[in-house]
Amino acid sequence: MADRVLLAEDRDNLREVLARALGRTFDVEAVADGATALARLADERWVVVVTDVRMPGATGNEVLAAARALDRPPEVVMMTAYADVPSAVAATKAGAYDYLAKPFEPDDLVRVVGRAAERFRLVNRARDLEAALSSGDAGFVGSSPAASQLRRLIDRLGPMPVPVLITGEAGTGKEVVARELHRKRGQGQFIAVNCGAVAENLLEVELFGVARGAYPGATGDRPGLLELAAGGTLFLDDIHDLPTSLQVKLNRVLEEGESRRVGDPEPRRVDTRVVSATPRDLDALVAEGRFRQDLYYRLRLATIPVPPLRERREDLVLLAARFLHLASARYGTSARRVSPDALAVLEAAPWPGNVRELRHVLEEAAVQCEGDTIDASLFPRTVAGMPTEAPPGTWRSAQERAIDAAARDYFPALLRRMAGNVTKAAIEAGTERETLHRLLRRYAVDPGRYRG
Repeated sequence: MADRVLLAEDRDNLREVLARALGRTFDVEAVADGATALARLADERWVVVVTDVRMPGATGNEVLAAARALDRPPEVVMMTAYADVPSAVAATKAGAYDYLAKPFEPDDLVRVVGRAAERFRLVNRARDLEAALSSGDAGFVGSSPAASQLRRLIDRLGPMPVPVLITGEAGTGKEVVARELHRKRGQGQFIAVNCGAVAENLLEVELFGVARGAYPGATGDRPGLLELAAGGTLFLDDIHDLPTSLQVKLNRVLEEGESRRVGDPEPRRVDTRVVSATPRDLDALVAEGRFRQDLYYRLRLATIPVPPLRERREDLVLLAARFLHLASARYGTSARRVSPDALAVLEAAPWPGNVRELRHVLEEAAVQCEGDTIDASLFPRTVAGMPTEAPPGTWRSAQERAIDAAARDYFPALLRRMAGNVTKAAIEAGTERETLHRLLRRYAVDPGRYRG
């Protein structure tokens, strides 16, 4: 659905030309006076309002004030004659996104409105993040189609005592899914163990327990995790690393519902649900003879694939809110929100480390943040698409990298000095206004942050 734009211009011919140009990209409603614009603002939701400064019925400044007073205020673009430029500049300080001095090309307005619409989306995503942070919801986070499908699987399989195999790339949140499965069942303990982090002889004792006298020093019976998690969930992470000898024993547990302690010939009944997880292709490991086929079949009686973060980017705002909340509780950090520019950087990042990488980035930024808002400058260079070390290449490529690095410092400082006024900043920089806008988009710098 196209973004909704309200256009207020009292000159009939100009209104028609601008409405036609904007209508190629946006859902436009054009009105001829300020009073009608105020009424339409009260009746409908808009993404961008384009208004003349001087109109019958109400001025552009009155339209701006009404727009900014809304619960989700649209971005406002002012149009003005050259004689009214000072009032338009004052309007930007009062919250207008930008202004255009007449005469201008319709395509110039289309470009400005496009940037304003993107600003509206970023600001509201940042608002949603802050609201989610305030709620502090627990459990699995996500509202994207991929996350909704995952939640349906968790809801259906959670109450069942069947083994579940969770698959997905490293860092996607497989243990979070396992804990949600356990919570849905609502009984017993949740115990997690990483199969690759414990030596084979110790892992056998950890999982199955040991009987008195099984080996020198074994002076008493010791239950294993399968027994300790009775009625609950034993989560075996990195199940592909489970040694072959223990694969045999685990398969017997799943097949017979009985576990044997090391050195004890007598089996013990266990009603523990085994949930396992792996980022590896178990089919390939079975074909290579590195994982037992019979165990694989039993583990995958129910399978839950966890999507990577790149396939559920709509969830990034909620995930960011969760991690800021956790950072506040754990480290006493004060960061409560992510700026729109920083959110744009997060949404554009590739996230090869998935949700785990996102959490580490936000926790690091929250610890470094001196105020309540995280800015993109607090993110590692790799998140912003910049390599930590310059790769080898030509002198020209080295120059380009140096220019990029300088630009990311120069443009924020320039706009800070000019209070976000792009026209003055372009004059100071010795470049055209549209050229400066293009550079600001390239380096993800939003002039609106520096206004007022």
